Amino acid sequence: MWDKLKTRWNVNSGLDVVIILVVFACTGFSVLYAKKGLFGLIGIDDNTPSWIRICLSIFVILPLYQVVLLCWGWIFGKFNFFWEFEKRTFSRIAKIWRKN
Repeated sequence: MWDKLKTRWNVNSGLDVVIILVVFACTGFSVLYAKKGLFGLIGIDDNTPSWIRICLSIFVILPLYQVVLLCWGWIFGKFNFFWEFEKRTFSRIAKIWRKN
């Protein structure tokens, strides 16, 4: 499994793989807490219609995730890896929009 991730992510060591996984985990937890706080601040709770929560998650939380991912990547010394990761992600999203 480690070798497959090293090849896929084009990194040299198992430590790099661990750091990348830790960055993804920290980003997920950070955005989870930010979402909870942000939704609480603007009055979004379980009684709010699902479509509103989903729209806010897509248009607010998804971009926030991308920024937080770069921040954690910088903290752990992997900013360049995550910057390239972001560029690949956005190019894939752009291809989907272009097809439609």
